[in-house]
Amino acid sequence: MEKISVGVRFRPSTSSPHSDSSRQWQISDNAISLCHLNTPISGYTFAFDHVFDESLGNAVVYRVLIKSIIDAAIDGFNGTAFAYGQTSSGKTYTMNGSEMDPGIIPLAIKDIFDTIHKTSEREFLIRVSYMEIYNEEINDLLVLESQKLPIHENLERGVYVAGIREEIVSNAEQVLQLLKLGEENRHFGETNMNARSSRSHTIFRMVIESRAKEEDSFKEDTITDAVRVSVLNLVDLAGSERIAKTGAEGVRLKEGKHINKSLMVLGNVINKLSEGGKQRGHIPYRDSKLTRILQPALGGNAKTSIICTVAPEDVHVEETRGTLQFASRAKRITNCVQVNEILTDAALLKRQKLEIEELRKKLMGSHSEVLEQVLLKQRNDMHKSELERDRLATELEEERKARYALEHRILEQEKKIENLMNLSVSAHFSSACSQKKVGERSATPDEAHFLAFDHLKTPNFKCPSIDFVVRRPSYKELESSPIPDNFADVADEDLWTRLNKGRVTDLEAFQMTPPLPVQEFPSSETSLVVPSNEELQAKNYERLEEDLHDVRKQCEALKEQYSELEEENNILKEEKIGLTDDVACLENQINQVKSEKQVVLKELKEEKRKLNDLREEVRRLITTFSQKEGMLTSLYSKSRAFVENTKTAPIAPHE
Repeated sequence: MEKISVGVRFRPSTSSPHSDSSRQWQISDNAISLCHLNTPISGYTFAFDHVFDESLGNAVVYRVLIKSIIDAAIDGFNGTAFAYGQTSSGKTYTMNGSEMDPGIIPLAIKDIFDTIHKTSEREFLIRVSYMEIYNEEINDLLVLESQKLPIHENLERGVYVAGIREEIVSNAEQVLQLLKLGEENRHFGETNMNARSSRSHTIFRMVIESRAKEEDSFKEDTITDAVRVSVLNLVDLAGSERIAKTGAEGVRLKEGKHINKSLMVLGNVINKLSEGGKQRGHIPYRDSKLTRILQPALGGNAKTSIICTVAPEDVHVEETRGTLQFASRAKRITNCVQVNEILTDAALLKRQKLEIEELRKKLMGSHSEVLEQVLLKQRNDMHKSELERDRLATELEEERKARYALEHRILEQEKKIENLMNLSVSAHFSSACSQKKVGERSATPDEAHFLAFDHLKTPNFKCPSIDFVVRRPSYKELESSPIPDNFADVADEDLWTRLNKGRVTDLEAFQMTPPLPVQEFPSSETSLVVPSNEELQAKNYERLEEDLHDVRKQCEALKEQYSELEEENNILKEEKIGLTDDVACLENQINQVKSEKQVVLKELKEEKRKLNDLREEVRRLITTFSQKEGMLTSLYSKSRAFVENTKTAPIAPHE
């Protein structure tokens, strides 16, 4: 566990030395206090690891804060250094510097290559990239056009920017040229507080890979399997702004909003990390692309140093206080630092490089330089092809996910349409049956009487059809005795004789019918009132009309919903066709890339074959050279012995 190293740097004051301000910042060792008439103000005192006043240059800041991180990065530790502060407080000057006073980035580049040249027991490979975050979009500063690169993450590489250009470099001058190119592509603007204000966050990244060499450079296995891979991030943040002071409008205002938002997320991440323990909770790394890229440096596996730049003027007291509070919270954060070693060939170090280097030193010919150029070109081509393959694989996976989601949505819509169609057909069939029954016949009196007592039936029983009731047959007129024209109060015998057609009946012979038991009926208050047939028919008709009206409304609503779903289904089908075409185009592109890859692989194989032929030729030359060297050595020894013998032999006198 290692805490983040934090230093505060004051830039030179721009106010006149005879200003009437009664408040000023005072530095005492590593403590900073805001004093009013030389009296410290409560709540404005801060202590840090290092404090640099305006008299100290960039070299002192680099030696105290950054030098240890650079040395650790060469040894395999991840490292990050970034400058934080308000606009016009000296962040870009601290990181980039000038010709007379180089900044942290040029000093770090020079120091890295000086250390590598002095380290003879290890072999190094360095890759650099330069990016900016402008309006929450990642742009590659080493290419001319803006690319809006995405951020990816995997177990092998961690958090990385996909599609970023990485250049393999071998000396400091090459890196400084790339740095100059990136600065030309960076976004700058003019505000009321700064004539050349940074409008984006920049991240200069160096990937340092190394392997230990063995003593015998002519063995087949000349490099050990352990490879150290470290990532060094040098970050120049854009400054926080107040619109009232900068006077930003239009594009500058939009840029300032994005800058302040990303810095606010960075402050939230610092606050969460400084809490520690169970109170920390969720850390919002993904709320900003800046914090997402710097996630390993904030509470992760990296050595981190923060340079907080502040302005000493009285008008910037509140901004300076906010920067110092940020620095106070940041110095409480701890990182888990460890050496990054891998046991695979992912470091892009080839074992043939050492052999070729040794042969180049011995032969001192042009073959080795050509071979080195070929190897460098092959490495760049292989790296570019791998990046292109990753990008195409990512796009294909996203298209597949979108296609699967669209097909799933279409299936759901088809199921809904099928259910609505079934419901609509059943409702239409029931309404048609009701209309048919009503149109065929009207209720008879017996049916009306039957319907009037429906409320007395047991519920939930199936009601029999009215057609089941047997209709009363029509009877002919019964034969009866003729009815007299008029009646009198008393019937005489002649009347009875005429009524009975002359028959004489013995009335005394008849027996009286016994009286029937009288059935008691409820009183008039509790008796049932049976409505008339016309009323029953009218009520039934009204009820059927209401039911039919409701069914028609439901059918119309279902038809409208069905038409809407049909339109949506057609739209989804069109989208599906478009996505299918896009997927087909992407697959064609992938096939083309694969074919191109096959061609490139064939070319690489051919180049490797040529390389092996060159190597065999070089070995033959070495063998021939060794043989000739041996012959020359033996010849030299013989000549030397002959000379010695000649010198020691007595010279015969001339006669």
